[in-house]
Amino acid sequence: MALVAGIDCGTNSIRLIIAGREASAGPLNVLTRQMRIVRLGEGIDKTGQFAPAALERCFAAAEEYAQIIAKYGVDRIRFVATSASRDAGNRDEFFSGIKERLGITPEVISGEEEATLSFLGATSSFRDEDEPLLVVDIGGGSTEFVLGQRGQVIDAISTNMGSVRIFERYLAPVIAGANSGDGSLDSRQTPGIAKSLIKASLAIDELIEEADKKLGLDRARTLIGVAGTVTTITAHALGLNEYEPEKIHGSRISPAQMLRSCNWMMNQPVSARAVLGYMPTGRADVIGAGALVWSRIIERINGEIEADGSGLKEILTSETDILDGIALSLLP
Repeated sequence: MALVAGIDCGTNSIRLIIAGREASAGPLNVLTRQMRIVRLGEGIDKTGQFAPAALERCFAAAEEYAQIIAKYGVDRIRFVATSASRDAGNRDEFFSGIKERLGITPEVISGEEEATLSFLGATSSFRDEDEPLLVVDIGGGSTEFVLGQRGQVIDAISTNMGSVRIFERYLAPVIAGANSGDGSLDSRQTPGIAKSLIKASLAIDELIEEADKKLGLDRARTLIGVAGTVTTITAHALGLNEYEPEKIHGSRISPAQMLRSCNWMMNQPVSARAVLGYMPTGRADVIGAGALVWSRIIERINGEIEADGSGLKEILTSETDILDGIALSLLP
């Protein structure tokens, strides 16, 4: 069985998958998944540059991945860089550092290709879904909306909103400047946050409207959420004590329950989020912003579907996503 390594380097995390499959069109046989939160896109929305410390964190993770890849003896590697790398003015420094450590130059893919790979990975586990699917991939710097059916993409759009981007642009300045407050998005706990939440929500809603105009969100009958924001919120909705991917993957949760978990993430102190057994180090501060994005999307899509005469009964969460799509793109 040929083995491939796929690397997804986004705004907040860098992830590795090593996988193969026995037959063409068969399921992936995943040998390992790895994730390191390196916050490569820290401050990039403001400066347009990768920070030296962020590059060093990313390079350290790449060195770890190089050792893992060598141990498995993979046949092909693909390193995909997404939102932060599209925005960075000094990305050549990033390219050279990655090539030095892994022997390959990162591909900075378009938002449209990112969306297509996300759909390919997310739906690889849900091939029996017959009605139109909407895959939503909330990253650190961008969110992809992909409408498809029976494994084929109908249309897709990438929007400039993500947990890190929304946090840094609208929420972090208020939280940092508050005389009191604990990093929550609850105005009772963090003074001055209410106005920033309104601004952030309006900005998010504008981008969701952009997605609606391109895709027609009312066409979707199944909503699939992928990536760290969604899987972490799903872990809360399921009442888990630690991260259990086998329980998260394929779970079906009502919109009301998912929204309750979004609200919990937004309104709890960062200290309370950080101690959760399923919260990765480095996500606790931005998960509130990610939850805000996810909640606005759910409310909008649910409203679109209800206006069409039905309701969004449940939300699927997928542990397979763009990382799986990258691996699949390398295999026959």
